[in-house]
Amino acid sequence: MKLALFSDLHANLPAFDACLAHARAQGADTFAVLGDLVGYGPHPAEVVQRCRELQAQGAIILRGNHDVISSDAASAEITWAELTRAWTFDHLDDSQRAWLAQLPLTATLGSVFLVHATAEAPERWHYVLDERLAARSMDAACQQADIRYVFGGHVHHQSLYYRGTGRQLMPFAPRAGVAIPVGPHRHWLATVGSVGQPRDADTRANYALLNLDAKTLTFHRISYDHLSVVREIRAAGLPEILATRLESGR
Repeated sequence: MKLALFSDLHANLPAFDACLAHARAQGADTFAVLGDLVGYGPHPAEVVQRCRELQAQGAIILRGNHDVISSDAASAEITWAELTRAWTFDHLDDSQRAWLAQLPLTATLGSVFLVHATAEAPERWHYVLDERLAARSMDAACQQADIRYVFGGHVHHQSLYYRGTGRQLMPFAPRAGVAIPVGPHRHWLATVGSVGQPRDADTRANYALLNLDAKTLTFHRISYDHLSVVREIRAAGLPEILATRLESGR
């Protein structure tokens, strides 16, 4: 099985389609989207439709924090975040909002645990920013004895941690396109990065591919026409910060 892992699409359809095409070319046969389908970008309805199509074909689709807030009624706040949420809400129909609201927070696929944020409190949207926080998530997921791999998103960058014979997790710096041996004699936790809004000064989209037959994990960076999406954000009247973030990869 080759499992393609996507997260934080953030209503960026060209980035998602580019990652999907690359994953299929790599032989991916199973797909999982780890939440934050919407928010920030100009294509919320189109991304939701694409994910619903994938789900109908057997893909796992999880709910992220932006999927929750984008399904909620209007707030009285006037901030760029609230303006973005309100714009996204208005560009989804009732069926799409209802579908987002019922998505699960976690899923298990054999030895693989999937979540948007962390396994120990998926509804609280904690960030995996270091070994300590990664360990908390891994410990919660691995209460199920056969779990060896934990995957999440939320932090918008790619990272990998592993545990060998001791209790402490060790970080490993992944390189794009390089297959990493991830044998089941260890426990592994990864954040797969953001498809639609990376924040590590690299404008390319992120996703990861787990090959469970070869026991390898490969992090990918995929080029697409991000400047066309920047122009769409501005044309839609969304807050300028969303355009500049995508423009710079920050």
